[in-house]
Amino acid sequence: MSKKTLVFGASLKPNRYSNFVIQKLVNKGFRVLAFGLRAGEVAGINIDVELRQYTDINTVTLYLNPKQQRYYYDYLVSLKPKRVIFNPGTENPGFYKILKENNIDFEAACTLVLLSTNQY
Repeated sequence: MSKKTLVFGASLKPNRYSNFVIQKLVNKGFRVLAFGLRAGEVAGINIDVELRQYTDINTVTLYLNPKQQRYYYDYLVSLKPKRVIFNPGTENPGFYKILKENNIDFEAACTLVLLSTNQY
């Protein structure tokens, strides 16, 4: 069974990177969950607008700017993901520290590039 990814900051807009990532993850056979501000569906994946206590999350890939992330620190840590990917524009040294204190790996990287180069 493939690893589960939570796309956090998912968008219904087809020109947004989070939207591309959902499509690419689905096409590559990953299990995908998505959270965003507007409910809808991308590539057959429902975008949740309510925080859920997801289980067995391997990766959280972030598409929220650092200022907005702070409202979700506790929630994201509570999911106990194996890693968090900070996509371009989401880098957040303050959150890195919190993740490190909770033994959660993190990296500043582009999920689309990682997927395209088979490094995901």
